[in-house]
Amino acid sequence: MVHVLSSRVLVRPSDPERSREFYGSALGLEVYREFGTGPERGTVYFLGGGFLEVSGRSPEPPTATLQLWLQVADAAAAHEELAARGVEILRPPVKEPWGLIEMWIADPDGHRIVLTEVPADHPLRYRPGI
Repeated sequence: MVHVLSSRVLVRPSDPERSREFYGSALGLEVYREFGTGPERGTVYFLGGGFLEVSGRSPEPPTATLQLWLQVADAAAAHEELAARGVEILRPPVKEPWGLIEMWIADPDGHRIVLTEVPADHPLRYRPGI
């Protein structure tokens, strides 16, 4: 078995500075570390239990098969805050049939990001015996 010690999602944006502005300022992700110099330098952000690295550059459009799932405490508050910052809202918060509240946004390259709120009464929060 592979013993994974850490992990991260790598994003190769078309415009690294624009993407750093989006993830750092618009989304407000905290920086874990930075490396390299110049426009191609890398920035790694804390992403809950993992990391998101924005580094390098890609002339290719994003793939629809990669999407980020970020859990937030309050989807309505996140919607209000991100809309005020000019983030592209693909869909406002909606309670899904499976009980989660989800909203969709896009980064500057069009990578889709779902912000998910897990309501207090949702089975994901149920812990027997507690």
